[in-house]
Amino acid sequence: MKIDKALIHSYPFTIRPLSDADGGGFAIEYPDLPGCFSDGETPEEALQHGADAVKAYLRNCTKHGDSIP
Repeated sequence: MKIDKALIHSYPFTIRPLSDADGGGFAIEYPDLPGCFSDGETPEEALQHGADAVKAYLRNCTKHGDSIP
């Protein structure tokens, strides 16, 4: 299966602000991909980092022969 931008951006996500105690910025999480999350200083940066996290998650699934959610 080809991992392209359309696939990476097809997963639903949530973005939430992080408290100052947690370092500030924004967290992004992908509920359909257990353990797949990232963060960034801005929501836009969190989206970019999140796309990288999804790509790595999907590559890892492929590498280990796991089904892609």
